Amino acid sequence: MPFPPWRWLERLHFECFVLSIFSHDGQFVLKQRSALSLVERQFQLKTLCLQEVPHVAIWRQESCLDLATAEPSGWCFMKTGYLIDMDGVIYRENQLIPGAEEFVQALSATGTPFLFLTNNSAPTPEDLAVRLKHLGIHGLSGRHFYTSAMNTGDFLSETDPNCTVFVIGEGGILTALHERKIANDAIHPSYVVVGEGATTMERLTKAHECLEQGARLLATNPDNWCPVSSEKTRPGAGATAACLEASSGRRAYYLGKPNGYMFHRARRKLSELSLSEPEQVVMIGDTMETDIRGAFEAGMQSFLVLTGSTQLELVGDYVYQPTRVLQSVADLTEEVKTGKPSDRLNSPAFASKSFADGRPGHRHQTDIFAFHKPRPRPAMTK
Repeated sequence: MPFPPWRWLERLHFECFVLSIFSHDGQFVLKQRSALSLVERQFQLKTLCLQEVPHVAIWRQESCLDLATAEPSGWCFMKTGYLIDMDGVIYRENQLIPGAEEFVQALSATGTPFLFLTNNSAPTPEDLAVRLKHLGIHGLSGRHFYTSAMNTGDFLSETDPNCTVFVIGEGGILTALHERKIANDAIHPSYVVVGEGATTMERLTKAHECLEQGARLLATNPDNWCPVSSEKTRPGAGATAACLEASSGRRAYYLGKPNGYMFHRARRKLSELSLSEPEQVVMIGDTMETDIRGAFEAGMQSFLVLTGSTQLELVGDYVYQPTRVLQSVADLTEEVKTGKPSDRLNSPAFASKSFADGRPGHRHQTDIFAFHKPRPRPAMTK
């Protein structure tokens, strides 16, 4: 690996660091002392580094390192980035899953790029950062999150930037569409967009009328139901979209996980958070139908954790399989700290017999139900 044409002296601590950068001719460029996380420092220095030097390298070292004299074997280059589901992986209800805080701290301390990925379209990224702060995970901001609402906004702004929408949903989807300058239209919209949140028969009727007039049906995610507590669930965007499918005869297009567009855009955002693109990206999730399937179809490795909705004995029923099965994200903390993943990609979960509780019925509206042509509109009466 060629040496970068500049020297970067870094002393990395958990709370504070001293950083000096010299250009190729030895001229002093920057010296900074800060208590920011490594990811935040990288974000701040990205523009400067791209302007001042032709190559950027990232490494972890506990003591000062002079790249002008250091041996390549002393470097620890960033190789892996993580896309991380939230509910069932980081927390359940209003409780952090044991080891989740230490795992996120390890990611931040080592400069490992990571992005929280959720199908929940109701909250904004800033809402999610505040929620994790209240649960005990600090130092995160809105840029560490990518939601199905943001994915829907990206999809529409990329494929049909001049469209208008009629929205069934709450703050997250409304904010995402507004930020991408996609206008609301209750008269003749191009799309009916369905997300999470309370709705009314009046709004469902209006959405139905828009679909009859030619609007297309777009759902932020395929979730039929979402967990609220260990004994309680709520209807998801997939269930609302299915209602409109049945009434209008139109087939919805489902974004979010496991749609490949969600993983494509998340991977792009993950690269933007770091100074260089990770060699590989791993999806960590608790649901086979969305997290693991989506990663498999996007060509990514996937780690299934058993702290959420999937029981270990049911994993073998699926054609697609996770790369590893873990008890929780705590199994990865030491690997992140040392930068040395398991050589055998072992699955610690198989050493235990503890399983999560299951729930009957299909959780997601995915294209597994859509191999046929769009269903005919049902008769109004029997």
